[in-house]
Order: sequence, then structure tokens, then C-alpha cells
Amino acid sequence: MCAEEHPGPDNSRTSEAGAGWTCQKPGTFHDLLPERVADFSWRRPRVLWRSRNDVLARLFGDPSNAIRRRCVAALRERGTPAAFTVHRSEPEFSFALLGDTGEGDRSQYAVVPALLNAATGTDFMIIASDVIYPAGDADEYPDKFFRPYRDYPAPIYAIPGNHDWYDGLRGFLHVFCDLDVDCSPPPWRGPLSFLPRLLWRAPGEVDAAALAEVRRRYRGAPGQQAVQPGPYWAIDTPSLRIIGVDTGITGSLDRDQGRWLREVSAGPKPKLLVTGKPLYVDDEHRPGEIEGGGTVDEIVQDPAHNYVAAIGGDIHNYQRYPVTTEDGRTIQYIVSGGGGAFMHATHTIPRTRLVEEDQFRCYPLRGDSLSRYSKLYGRWLRLPKLFELTPEEATAAVQHRLGIRPGRGYTGPKPSFRARFIAALLGVPRGGRHRPRFLRAPVHKLPQRFRSELADWDHPPFFKSFLRVDVTESHLRIRCHAATGCGDHEAAPPCEDEVTIKLR
Repeated sequence: MCAEEHPGPDNSRTSEAGAGWTCQKPGTFHDLLPERVADFSWRRPRVLWRSRNDVLARLFGDPSNAIRRRCVAALRERGTPAAFTVHRSEPEFSFALLGDTGEGDRSQYAVVPALLNAATGTDFMIIASDVIYPAGDADEYPDKFFRPYRDYPAPIYAIPGNHDWYDGLRGFLHVFCDLDVDCSPPPWRGPLSFLPRLLWRAPGEVDAAALAEVRRRYRGAPGQQAVQPGPYWAIDTPSLRIIGVDTGITGSLDRDQGRWLREVSAGPKPKLLVTGKPLYVDDEHRPGEIEGGGTVDEIVQDPAHNYVAAIGGDIHNYQRYPVTTEDGRTIQYIVSGGGGAFMHATHTIPRTRLVEEDQFRCYPLRGDSLSRYSKLYGRWLRLPKLFELTPEEATAAVQHRLGIRPGRGYTGPKPSFRARFIAALLGVPRGGRHRPRFLRAPVHKLPQRFRSELADWDHPPFFKSFLRVDVTESHLRIRCHAATGCGDHEAAPPCEDEVTIKLR
């Protein structure tokens, strides 16, 4: 929970109003929107077709490692130091972190006022995964990156997500690394290699002059400028080393990046990992493969490397797992992907086994997630009386199926048969077990290109989130703030979770 010395307004754990179910005034984010808001929808075949490289990478092999090696070689030929490290001299500093931002619609802009207020005084910002949807094209950066964050006064660093890779990382490298290079085509081999070569989406064109003008107009102040070393990097300070890794399309690191990660992880200085794919998520351990052997989490859990936390994007909600290692240390594994895109359900997360349930945190709460999805399905299927559950009904159904304590102190009666049926249909597990997929609606386990169309909306509560991280010589404090889209919560965004970690 959040520290009592910074209680702020009610949050989702204390009241329905704190969750954004009842807004007293509209959000000011409407004033930030362009005159014509991009009508982004995953239901459109054109959007799915632009994202086809995800399917091709999973069917025929992910070419990200080979492409990344070419891009990194181009950066080093330009003179970028091999360490890929940004050095900062301040032992005490703060930064904001949010993941999976770039849909360019109301759900992205709804985060901005709360972010700017909660991130006041931070020294930089990090975007962890999927800067631009659907395919990372350079020509979408004006409305999905430069314009939304024009009033953030400090530099912004980023690590690419799978969607940023669908144009071969060309747009990302131009905007964040000042490198315009086409590292394609992917190097497939074999009798069927003509298929991915034929279908693979080629990188989009880069209009350098247009992007330079947009940067000057929206983020042209000297304090906003930064050129990061590459798609993976380290930010080294006297008290903490922040290391960002590029996980490509399917979540792996090439052997060169793996070697670099081991090198920058060496030594006793406390470290924080930022990764495009979380290592612990949805009560599953996904250690992250490294080409040639080993995993990212082996490096994180090695006591000689002194990692204290690992934060990943890709999944569009907030989760925190305090994992105890074999040598008795606690590493905080965090998912922070609620920065602007559609919401991934939390009610499908089973009662946790990787950590004790009372130590696990998520946002939105499982009951709020179920209530939100029930309303979406009720509208989508035009059966609101059957599907729609109030937050209290949904919370009771989640409690009944998972056997966990109810949120917000609800003390209502046992959930109705209808509520229990909808909870089962929409994927709430029984205890720690998932039901067979054919008995559940496509909420979470089906691929994103099918489920996401049912998980997007443009009015509060948005259930978006971001982190504020404060670092001193002795402590690291991570706070998760909600962005509901309600005007009530913009000046002082609700604090949904907080953890303080000793560094010395």
C-alpha cells in the first residue's frame, strides 16, 4: 500500500470513487487531444495486417536478433561507445516510467495530465515497450509521442516493444538514437523462407526533415533533448544503475546483447532492470531466453549482480511480485504496461502461487477488471442485463472463485448465480486453476489480435497507470499511480501501490 504520509485521494482499494467509477468532473485531457483524434481500432483488418510481422516471427522464427546486430553494428560504426551507457552524476534523482503508450487516442491522452502532475520534478522519463502502435512507423511519432509528451520538460528514454519492431526498428532508432538505417531484410533460410520474405512488412520511410520540425515544435527545449546509445542501454548513477534491454518481437536477447548485459550487470552497485517483456506476470515465470544459452532472470537473480527490481512492459496493467531468491534476498518484479493502450484483464490472474496472495498487488483490482469486462461484453453482445456486473457484484464473484479477501471491505451477500456464471465465463479461475479455454470467453488467453478489440474504451474509468521512482543514496521508492481519466484525479493521481527498497 501507499505510505500514509502521502495518502492523496481515495484509491481503488478504498472506494469506487477512488477507482473512477463515479467522476465528479470530466478530465482535462480532452483539451490536449488533436482536432482529429486517430480512430484507432484493432477490429480493422488494415491494423491487423500492419501487425502481421508478429505472426510471421512466431511461425517462421523471430529475426529480431539478426536485425538488432546489424543496427548495433551501424551505431558502433558511427562511434557509439561499446558500453551503451549514459552517465549521470547525481546520487539522488527521480524518474517516471510507463509502458505501452502509443495508440494516439483518448486512452493515451487520458494519462498525460496525471503523469505531468505526479512526475513533477523528475529528471527523466522511460517508456518501457511499444512506443508506437500498431507497427512503430516513424510517421506516427508526431501524434503518438511528440505531441502527447510535449509538456514533459525532461529527456525521455525508451526501450522498444514488439510493435516497435514491426518496421524493423527503423522509426525507433531514428527518433531515440538519431540513426536512420534500414537493417532489413530478415535472414530467413530454408525451403519455406520465400513465405516470410514475401509477406514480411518492410520498414516505413523516414521523413527526417518533417520529424525534425515536429521535434522542434513539441519537444524542442534544451532540457528535453537526449540521444540514447542504442535500443538497449544503461543509465549509470552513483547510487543505482538502470539497465534497459531490448526483447525484440518474441522476448529473446541476441548473444551480443546477452554478453553486454552480463558485463553491465557486474559489480555490487544496486541495479534495476527495465525490459520490454516482464519476467514475472500473470502468476507465471518467463525468464527471458538469451541466444546461445542462459536467461535474463538468471542474471537478475545472481547475488553478485545485486539487482533489487525488474520492471517490464508489454502486459497492459500493473502487477508486483516480491520474489525471495535462494540466498534470501527479495527482488521486486513489476509489470508496468498500463501507460496508454487497451487494458489487459487482471481478473484472469489466478490466486498467486509464485508469491503469497497477500503479497501480490495488481491494478486494476480483479473485481474492477471483471466489472469493466462484463460491461464491455454486455455492450458488445447487446445483452447488458445478463453480462453487466457492478464492481461490488464482480468483487464478490472473484472472492468466491479465488477464495481471496474482498476488495474495499465489501460485506455483501454471497454472489448470485448470474454473477458466478459471468465470472466463470469471462475467465476468473477457480482457486489456483484455470478452466479449459473452450469454457471461457476470449478475454485474456487468446492472441492479442483477437482479444484486444474487446478491451478498449474511450471513457472513464480507463484504469491506466504509471510509475514514479525516487532514488536516494540509501533507498529506492517505487509508486504506482492511477490514471482514471476523471478530472477529480488529475491534480493528485491516486497512489495504488508503493514499495521502498534499501540500496545500502
